[in-house]
Amino acid sequence: MSLHRSWHQTEEFYKPSPWPVPEFPTEINAIWDRVAQIDPARYSKTRNFINGSVTYLSPYISRGVISTRQVYESLLARGFRLYQMEKLVSELAWRDYFQQVWLAIGDRMFDDIRQPQEGVQHRLLPAALAHANTGIEAVDEGIRMLQQTGYMHNHLRMYTASIACNTGRAHWPMPAQWMYYHLLDGDLASNTCSWQWVAGSFSSKKYYCNQENINKYTGSRQGSSFLHKSYEELPLVDVPEALLETTDFSPTITLPACSLPALHGRGNILLYHHYHLDPQWRADEDACRILILEPSHFRRFPVSEKVIGFVQRLASNIPGIQLYVGEIDQLLEQLGMDRDEANQRMITREHPMVAHFPGQKDPREWLAPDVTGFFPSFFAFWKKASRFL
Repeated sequence: MSLHRSWHQTEEFYKPSPWPVPEFPTEINAIWDRVAQIDPARYSKTRNFINGSVTYLSPYISRGVISTRQVYESLLARGFRLYQMEKLVSELAWRDYFQQVWLAIGDRMFDDIRQPQEGVQHRLLPAALAHANTGIEAVDEGIRMLQQTGYMHNHLRMYTASIACNTGRAHWPMPAQWMYYHLLDGDLASNTCSWQWVAGSFSSKKYYCNQENINKYTGSRQGSSFLHKSYEELPLVDVPEALLETTDFSPTITLPACSLPALHGRGNILLYHHYHLDPQWRADEDACRILILEPSHFRRFPVSEKVIGFVQRLASNIPGIQLYVGEIDQLLEQLGMDRDEANQRMITREHPMVAHFPGQKDPREWLAPDVTGFFPSFFAFWKKASRFL
């Protein structure tokens, strides 16, 4: 009871100050310094506020530079017990949960998972999102920051998705793709499932936000807006004029040029991808290391040049890594290697995106390695996972 009361006291007196503009260094030492600075108690009390004590680790976790398990173990090493960091660890578990959904149902994740999204009026992107002019001042500022930095606070992501899907009646896939395009921490599982959770196709009900809630957590003072209503009223209102205009989101993708990787010897070939950039993976092994970016994947799931540049900079933490832009079968052909040889020599880390890669697939580091499979809700997943922590 005292912890619960402390939470409400903190929320009541916590006053957001001007928004912080996050920076995301790519040097591995700076990333681990960020892990070492986590304050689980302050995170728990302030994470929902726009300038709360969030970790800014999501780009490194989503890109596989560090794992949820490593973050958890670093906190244990500093002497924290689970009850002292439960909110932070449960947020790490959300990421693993969504990844387990993808592993369990595959491409069905990109359709309505539990039930059709209700009330859909179109399947495009509300133009107000693309132009950051929804009329909700804090959300528009958040969109501008997303476009500038590649980052958006999680609470603002929920507000944006709610405005697009529930207030604006857009089907979730294209707005979700638009956000994913900009995100440095773009995780297809987390982004897709989160949008579906807000839109009600992967949850028991839609998530609505109102102006009072937005003002509280962002420090804005906006009064009159189409969200200046009670939660009971919000599902009943017509689509606001600001959200009526739509656009088709179909960006042009630019991938970097590269030369054919040079192989040395007959040893292993370690394949990295933009969700697997762990510099500690098989670090002591004398092997050829290749970061492969498949154009077919990025045509289906486009990302910005800012994101590609971020991936390349993170990859530079891996000594000797070479870049290859092309399909895996093209790489084999250009190397003069058949599938049998590739199966013997190539190793990557397991991920749904690279199930078609030849060779061995090392397991990922999960927060709770014994908890796998599809769970209908996060709470069912967390109930089991927390027993192993």
